[in-house]
Amino acid sequence: MALGLIALVDDAIADSPWEQELYRLAVPPEMEVRFASVSEAAREYAEWNADPRPAMLLTGTVRAMCDLAARVPAIRAVNLGGVHSAAGRTQRLRYLFLTPDEERALQELEARGVTITAQDVPTGAAVPLRDVLASKGAA
Repeated sequence: MALGLIALVDDAIADSPWEQELYRLAVPPEMEVRFASVSEAAREYAEWNADPRPAMLLTGTVRAMCDLAARVPAIRAVNLGGVHSAAGRTQRLRYLFLTPDEERALQELEARGVTITAQDVPTGAAVPLRDVLASKGAA
């Protein structure tokens, strides 16, 4: 089933028409793309969730995802896809690098009842957060 809607939640991209245009270039014209800040996404989540089209909600950062999930109690599960290497991040899986602050934020979110897994592609196995954090590298 093809996606009909992608919502990208990122405060910086929500304020940058130039970056939004770059993202739109990568999406087929029949697919709607919405850009929102975390606060806008929290207000619009119910509308997006009620949309009958297959959809995907993406966040630009782990912090944005944690902030959004904390504001929207209906979000009960999140998937960590590709989080790239950067200064201060430790490799947990071959496609997942996290800072200590991101790890703590994810643990706090999970403690509030949100299921957190990591899965890089739809056919890959979903890895529970506890296994992600126990991992010491490229799994």
